[in-house]
Amino acid sequence: MNKIVFITGATSGIGKACAEKFAAANYDLVITGRRMDRLDELQIYLQQKYNVQVKTCCFDVQKREAVFNSVNNLPAAWKNIDILINNAGLALGKDSFENADLDDWDTMLHTNVDGLLYVSKALLPFMIENKKGHIINIGSIAGKEVYENGNIYCASKFAVDAITKSMRIDLLKHRIKVTGINPGAVETEFSLVRFKGDEKKSNAAYDGYVPLTGADIADTIFYCASLPEHVCINDVVITCLQQAGTYYFNKE
Repeated sequence: MNKIVFITGATSGIGKACAEKFAAANYDLVITGRRMDRLDELQIYLQQKYNVQVKTCCFDVQKREAVFNSVNNLPAAWKNIDILINNAGLALGKDSFENADLDDWDTMLHTNVDGLLYVSKALLPFMIENKKGHIINIGSIAGKEVYENGNIYCASKFAVDAITKSMRIDLLKHRIKVTGINPGAVETEFSLVRFKGDEKKSNAAYDGYVPLTGADIADTIFYCASLPEHVCINDVVITCLQQAGTYYFNKE
């Protein structure tokens, strides 16, 4: 087999862009997500266009048992994971702390934090056995600076930042790279999910400036993953030209 990349949340946005980027570079892929129809569609597309092998795993990263069952049931050849891209994540709601929905908080924490931990823990034994690997965690600029009404989404991404840094230290002895990718505004399904399907609010989030795309982030991830064995980029913050922080935008 070719080198293998395992991507969570691969059915849209950054995850889908990463799947195409790595497939184009002749990687075999394990793509995961909650929507089997989208996984099947993406699998067929990637295999036909790039002539690579693609394995699908349908599970919700929030569900610990489902994560470990899916990973442990991979055929032996598919367990030689070279790169893990912990992409699955979301924001729900943009309410002030006192008005926020507790279910939204739970979903964000379970997905953005627990999900990343479960998938990493499930795959790590394979990387440790091989004495190599690269874990790439998708954080956010919201994990570097808090902003009004960001509360628990920010908290979840601050947690990802801390986890990424501690993983890098703890896994040094196993020769495993760990990289944190922290995007600013990226036009994907992110805002549509955050505003719970309200297209007007979702579209307004990108008014007046040109945001990043999923492909922009995939390019950055691929660069980090393609460096020589002795080089590890630990942390990247990437924004569009018209953004310089969670609050600072130059909107036209």
